[in-house]
Amino acid sequence: MLTHEFFQKLKLLGLNDVNQYIRNTSTPVMVSVGAVAAAVTYYLATRPKGLPPPCDLHMQSVEVPGSDLARQSVFMKEDGYLTHIYDDAQTIYEVLLRGARVSNNGPCLGSRKPNQPYEWMSYKEVIERAEHLGSAFLHKGHSKTSDPHIGIFSQNRPEWTVSEQACYMYSLVSVPLYDTLGTQAIAYILDKASISTVVCDRTDRAVLVLDCIKDTNHSVKTIVLLETPGTSLVERGQQAGIHILNLEEMEAIGKDNHQQPIPPQPDDVAVICFTSGTTGNPKGAILTHRNIVSNCSSIIKHIELFCPLGPSDVHLSYLPLAHMFEKTVQGVVLMQGGRIGFFQGDIRRLSDDLNVLQPTVFPVVPRLLNRMYDKIFGQANTSIKRWLLEFAYRRKQAEVMKGVMRRDSIWDRLVFRKVQASLGGRVRLMVTGAAPISPTVLSFIRAAVGCHFFEGYGQTECTAGCTVTMPGDWTAGHVGAPLPCNTIKLVDVPEMNYLAANREGEVCVKGANVFQGYLQDPEKTAEAIDADRWVHTGDIGKWLPNGTLKIVDRKKHIFKLAQGEYIAPEKIENIYLRSDAVAQVFVHGDSLQACLVAVVVPDPDFLSSWTERTMNLKGSYQELCGRADVKAAILKDMQRLGKEGDLKSFEQIKAIYIHMEQFSIDNGLLTPTMKAKRNELNHYFRSQIDELYAGIKM
Repeated sequence: MLTHEFFQKLKLLGLNDVNQYIRNTSTPVMVSVGAVAAAVTYYLATRPKGLPPPCDLHMQSVEVPGSDLARQSVFMKEDGYLTHIYDDAQTIYEVLLRGARVSNNGPCLGSRKPNQPYEWMSYKEVIERAEHLGSAFLHKGHSKTSDPHIGIFSQNRPEWTVSEQACYMYSLVSVPLYDTLGTQAIAYILDKASISTVVCDRTDRAVLVLDCIKDTNHSVKTIVLLETPGTSLVERGQQAGIHILNLEEMEAIGKDNHQQPIPPQPDDVAVICFTSGTTGNPKGAILTHRNIVSNCSSIIKHIELFCPLGPSDVHLSYLPLAHMFEKTVQGVVLMQGGRIGFFQGDIRRLSDDLNVLQPTVFPVVPRLLNRMYDKIFGQANTSIKRWLLEFAYRRKQAEVMKGVMRRDSIWDRLVFRKVQASLGGRVRLMVTGAAPISPTVLSFIRAAVGCHFFEGYGQTECTAGCTVTMPGDWTAGHVGAPLPCNTIKLVDVPEMNYLAANREGEVCVKGANVFQGYLQDPEKTAEAIDADRWVHTGDIGKWLPNGTLKIVDRKKHIFKLAQGEYIAPEKIENIYLRSDAVAQVFVHGDSLQACLVAVVVPDPDFLSSWTERTMNLKGSYQELCGRADVKAAILKDMQRLGKEGDLKSFEQIKAIYIHMEQFSIDNGLLTPTMKAKRNELNHYFRSQIDELYAGIKM
């Protein structure tokens, strides 16, 4: 038996004396020592090692000489912005052709019906169908110079991408529509972009288009339906002077009137993406092929050493294709010859799609990650389970900080196996964006899933992303360094005491990914892009010492309190959202009041476990939300977080109203990109806000 005394003697001996000591011991001990030595050698040889970072993580961006403190990527080309990474993929049309070549005509687009496996179209089939549909568009009178805009009104599915590629193949322009915009906004877009052909996935969306243009001098001439239109719909279209036919009929027209592709140039317009503002009509951001390809190429360049993509990679498409985040992810996958599997169209079946598809690429938004995090900790409903979960996380996190990403540790087998299986078990690349995410949630999910997980920041006006976290830097609380397709500078916002000299200010972006302006809206374009082509984002950023950017505030929604103090409610809301009990919060104040109040929606998945843990109190969601002591406890927890987050006394809320229905797109309180409609929230909760202030005054 190997004793403690034996090991102490080994530690006291020099390395050259160990062999002599072993020779003088009994044979069983020698065998035991040999076994231990072999085990240690095997462990040292096989334990995972982190990849070296692609740059000095203490300086992830560099200052551009003579450029007003602007910073650029360490991967920036010597001759300027990165516009493309492959010479044979400088437009989105060429991206598809390259994907077909590098995949050797492998699977491209896939879909499935309930309880069925995925069925795939090859790259060649996608190209052929796009040629037929594009030829039909030309036969209907569309061209690059006359009537170039094609509306696409559909949920994510293979035919969306085929329709989009049909546009690119013949130098036409896709214009996404989405029903969460509302009838008025859709009518506005159809008129603003003079759209004459709309591709719709379902009958109800075709009906919505007809409703939008009813009794108007509209431009719509053709509706292409992905399903067979009913007789009544066709007749209604005829009465409005609109030809309604299904996709097969449209492709047949193109096949009979085939025309050779008309490849676009990099500076040709590819997409007009209408952004849903919190007020007013949507704005149509004009994006070129160069804009989109530069963004896709920069992301590939950024991650290629740590997580290179190829034909074996699979992406699950469920985030709206009407937004640029999902479009950019698809562009990255297609450029590398990967395949895209589409969800069934019902977010409630997403877990089933994940299990069947087993994707390797999975983009997410913070809302989904928050739900995952809450569910995982909600299931750790005993002190032992919670201790084990937190201990396993700390061990995995220690590996992550060394650059080790894996799914085969003992902690994966004991604790995190089910988490990884819930995503299909093969995810190796995740990226999040579109909204702020808690550093706690990001760090936990990154360790639990055991994959390369990047956070990005951007907006439609910058195509999608303008910063991404650096491979090897697995800290949280920032959005990374500039991408090599753009530079970033911070501009003074004196009324909020943010100064560029202090490495703080409004985030401004310039580069190959910056949009061309808003469609037929020079006034809004001038507000967004200055004379030197810098896009003013409205976000407040701070440069960290390592050259990464941290988003700390929002400029557009600031207001003054009665005592003259400026308030940025979104910054405050992001701090309060760290409370386990809170799902959503709306902070309100105005120049007639001296303090802030808030509307709080407790987390329905986590409130009961939170009250049980902190208050030893059980009950249903409705019961707990109605209790004054629960409301007081939530307010106290939020104020605690505010103090920890360095909120000033006038930035802390003084009273809250508990609301049980979540803010959503359906009830008109969120935009389609999940941003708060502050004006609508203010109007919706006007009476409750007045009561809160009245209670404070009493």
